[in-house]
Amino acid sequence: MKILISNDDGIDSLGIFHLCNALKEVGEVTVVAPLSEQSAVGHAITMMHPLRVIKFYKDGNFFGYAVDGTPADCVKMGVRNILGFLPDIVVSGINHGSNTATSVIYSGTVSAAREAAIMDIPAIAISVTSHSVSNFDTACETAKKLVQLIGEKGLKKGTLLNVNVPDLPASEIKGMQLTKQGKSKWDDVYEKRVDPYGKEYFWLTGDFVETDDNLTLDQFAVKQKYVSVTPIHFDLTDHETYAQMSEWDIETLL
Repeated sequence: MKILISNDDGIDSLGIFHLCNALKEVGEVTVVAPLSEQSAVGHAITMMHPLRVIKFYKDGNFFGYAVDGTPADCVKMGVRNILGFLPDIVVSGINHGSNTATSVIYSGTVSAAREAAIMDIPAIAISVTSHSVSNFDTACETAKKLVQLIGEKGLKKGTLLNVNVPDLPASEIKGMQLTKQGKSKWDDVYEKRVDPYGKEYFWLTGDFVETDDNLTLDQFAVKQKYVSVTPIHFDLTDHETYAQMSEWDIETLL
């Protein structure tokens, strides 16, 4: 399989290094990732300044291509300019920190995979539920199995798998759970602070409010020590409300 790997933590992150090594066991890997960390940039793309691509070396060996742009930029650049063909699959990660519930809206990791889905390429976004990851092995094994499974069964065009793995050794993982996106969300605020020169600045802070309460929802599943696998797509239409509004005769308002 031809596998394109990207992320939002940057090309020099531990997560992408482990993912690259793992997926080399199941396919031919090309890494195209941001030059610097791009966490929480969502699906931003660069339009107002040129992008630069450099060959990135790790421990003296060629590792991949670093782009001074966003995760979505990297996938576009990787497919259209570096590879020049559609890969069999795009895998984004391994992200440091979970991407469950409403976090998928902000996530650069998920957006890299979503960009691939927009291009009709099967994609996986994979995250470990810790910012100081101790166990990459479980996520690596999960990624390999899902890449091979998608290779066998395929994936609907426009859909990606959002995967979240507890930061636990395999012996403590209860299993893999097919889930839906949860409804837990951030209760956050920009906290006002003062720098050493007496000038005000603001720093985003807050808490993640967990409201999910069953194993069919991603955030609850990972809290219960399951690997969560959620199929998501980029159709944001509220189809239930659309059906209700069809009776409003909106077409007659103008």
